[in-house]
Amino acid sequence: MLLRRIQYLKLVAADFGAALLAWVAFFLLRKYLLSETTGYRFSEGVLIYLSGAAVLVASFWTTLYALLGEYRDIFRKSRLSELIRLARAALLGTLIIFFALLLDDQGVSNYHAYYKTFTAYYVLHFSITAVLRIWAVSSVQHLVRRGVISFPTLLVGSNRLALSTYQDLQRTGRHLGLRLVGFTPIGPTTDAGLAQALPVPGAYQQLPALIRSLAIEQIIIAIEPSEHLRIQEILTLLEGSPARISILPDLYQMLLGSVKVNHLFGTPLIEIKQDLLPVWQQVLKRALDVGVSLLFMILAWPVYLFTALMVRLSSPGPIFYRQARVGKNAVPFAIIKFRSMYLNAEQLGPALSSDHDPRITPWGRFMRKVRLDEFPQFWNVLKGDMSLVGPRPERQFFIDQIVQIAPHYRHLHRVRPGITSLGQVKYGYAETVAQMVERLKFDILYIENMSLAMDFRVLLYTLKIIVEGRGK
Repeated sequence: MLLRRIQYLKLVAADFGAALLAWVAFFLLRKYLLSETTGYRFSEGVLIYLSGAAVLVASFWTTLYALLGEYRDIFRKSRLSELIRLARAALLGTLIIFFALLLDDQGVSNYHAYYKTFTAYYVLHFSITAVLRIWAVSSVQHLVRRGVISFPTLLVGSNRLALSTYQDLQRTGRHLGLRLVGFTPIGPTTDAGLAQALPVPGAYQQLPALIRSLAIEQIIIAIEPSEHLRIQEILTLLEGSPARISILPDLYQMLLGSVKVNHLFGTPLIEIKQDLLPVWQQVLKRALDVGVSLLFMILAWPVYLFTALMVRLSSPGPIFYRQARVGKNAVPFAIIKFRSMYLNAEQLGPALSSDHDPRITPWGRFMRKVRLDEFPQFWNVLKGDMSLVGPRPERQFFIDQIVQIAPHYRHLHRVRPGITSLGQVKYGYAETVAQMVERLKFDILYIENMSLAMDFRVLLYTLKIIVEGRGK
């Protein structure tokens, strides 16, 4: 583990050092690009300024690379793809620095000088960073190929397809650092060749425990792609696992373009996405959650006050209603809503509401139509329990029923639940468990296509529903 951390630090240090050198080189070069003088004399003040500026600029670059995900999964990088990604990232960073620091630079008097300034800095930064980045990536790849750094891998499957996969990985797996430690049988028969080659640490039903006990970092599901129910069962078992998960594709999936080969000689696999959003979108999504929620609660305080007063006058009982819901990583939390039902509405046990639910107060019915009852959940967003957009959280009582029909419901626990969701705006409130299962497909669709643009569209659609009063 220490050796792996050193490799991460090596890559970050290479980028930091490259950015430092590029800025110093550019500082010297621009005296000739932008000045009519033929020389430049350093003073102590200039040296102090240059040192401080170089450190700040280098810190900016490493932060930018981290937000763009450059330091994710550094052990499986391709040098060619690194150069392509670096060219794009360097262009973005150079644009930011140009407009922030160089646009009004002293000595720039015409657009021709702007072009020279921008081009010079971009070429310097990209060139120096490319050399040091490729050196760092190559040294990491060398450790992986020698087996100094490897990833314990478990094969799920026991037929001839699993044996063929094992043989392919023996030839190509070293490029990715995969170290096969065993296989878990599927079905009553096991290929004799596979049984001789690998041990059986346990049954596939024990996968979560095997991952923990053997420190498994990669799971490869090598069963026939047509066995959809079995694959779904295995993926449900692996929900929330820290291990990377890959599945063998079939020809139809290859034709659809679902199969990506990261290394030319690698085994073609479909990898289950672990990171649903790029790092910068994760950070920005959380920042928007906090900023928008705080601003909304400050600006909408008269609405909160009026709604609280109406709840108090509508029926006896507290203004707010707290209920245990299940959030990200299946961690329970207390959701807060304006009370829309009469007191002791669930004294006979948990029950879903319907269009003509007698438990709902007249004012509560209006609140639900325009979603006023959800307003206190902005506090849940500030606390980090929820997001503005995400699958609606459910109670454990109903989740236990849903997973009997749709085990893949647990997929929703990969993200923070939201005040509004694609399932809610496209389907609406669910009145039965069957309707919850039906709505699930929209939430799965949201998770597989998560982006800030998708969140924005869901929010706009939610506003449309509120204005039209089409909530329940």
